[in-house]
Amino acid sequence: MGNSKFIKVRCSKCKNEQIIYGSASHIVKCLVCNNEVAYPTGGKSRISARVLEVLE
Repeated sequence: MGNSKFIKVRCSKCKNEQIIYGSASHIVKCLVCNNEVAYPTGGKSRISARVLEVLE
């Protein structure tokens, strides 16, 4: 398995905080406002929200 981590992000639209997988294979949306917070790239996700913390 790779070196992927879980990442705590804050939605830029509604400020909701949630934990996402760093190598998501699908578009990840905010659980509150449905704003897109991460996009798959074939490797690590491209994150469009503010990264608060990288979890081990």
